[in-house]
Amino acid sequence: MSAECRHPGRGLSAFSAECPRVRRRCSYQRRERGVTDVITTEGLVKRFGTTTALGGVDLQVPAGAIVGLLGPNGAGKTTLVRVLSTLIRPDSGRAWVGGHDVVSHAHQVRQMIGLTGQYASVDESLTGVENLILIGRLLGLPRATARERAAVLLDGFRLADAANRPARTYSGGMRRRLDLAASLVGRPQIMFLDEPTTGLDPRSRNEMWNLIRELVADGATVLLTTQYLEEADQLADRIVVMDHGHVIAAGTPLELKERVGTRTLAVRPLHATDLASVVEAVTAVVSAPPQVQQTLVTAPVTDPAALPAVVRRLDQAGVAIGELSLHGSTLDEVFLALTGTPATGSPDPTTATATATATATATATATATAADRDPSTMSRSLA
Repeated sequence: MSAECRHPGRGLSAFSAECPRVRRRCSYQRRERGVTDVITTEGLVKRFGTTTALGGVDLQVPAGAIVGLLGPNGAGKTTLVRVLSTLIRPDSGRAWVGGHDVVSHAHQVRQMIGLTGQYASVDESLTGVENLILIGRLLGLPRATARERAAVLLDGFRLADAANRPARTYSGGMRRRLDLAASLVGRPQIMFLDEPTTGLDPRSRNEMWNLIRELVADGATVLLTTQYLEEADQLADRIVVMDHGHVIAAGTPLELKERVGTRTLAVRPLHATDLASVVEAVTAVVSAPPQVQQTLVTAPVTDPAALPAVVRRLDQAGVAIGELSLHGSTLDEVFLALTGTPATGSPDPTTATATATATATATATATATAADRDPSTMSRSLA
């Protein structure tokens, strides 16, 4: 992607759209090869000693979509992202990103992608603008171009007012936005986001969701790993569920919910003293033991007739109902049904270590890419 942009815009959308020639070239390449998926894997295997992290993964990510990778800790999500972003090589199987093999054409893949890990990889001693200029210079951009792109991104990510402050003074949400901005300096068509909202408060998480939606609206393709099921439900066009290194289900959020095939009956008594009577009534009409959370009684049901049956029993017992509903499966229930593990929403130490390694390797990859392009780059001023 060597075509230079001559259309400096304003804001994130303008920045993402300022290289139409590059976008047309990528689209043409997909049409020429008859490919509609920008990411494809076939039988991907990766082992670490005696541990099989990926046990033959087949994956397709269509262009212009957000695909969410879900799975419990140790499912292989981060390992898959590391393989696709050329940070590690698979032991067997093949993977293509943007039509390029991740092993034999790793350099071309790196020119097309952006990567944001679970933890911010920015240099905390540098200011926001210095961080982005540094990335631009490592990518071989002229100094003036690097400064221009940094300014556009900082404005688009609502960081312009903090541009000259050291990154160590940023809040968690600001650091994550700066990290995502850094991954966009090279105008990637394909983004790998490995649990990008880990550790963020709800407001910062919503801000990050909006930024991800903007990326896709501007033509990018996003592969997102997350343990927040609400996040996958809100953002993903398709969801891929992994467990023990294998893909065990894939589809739209609605398709996965329908695949589980159960509904959830929820009943809350008007008076807490009637909780035991509600549990008794629900137990009598459902096959699985009900769950009790404070005063809310829930149970999976396959027959919608369970709802009026419970109502009749409670009416006969003289129990006043404060809340009553019968709704389709949630992603939490899908996750539990497919993996046998409830979603925790918190990363485990193994995943965190792997991501920290991936972040360090990503910086080294950017440096190596710059050296491939211009060996003298590292000896020049980055400011």
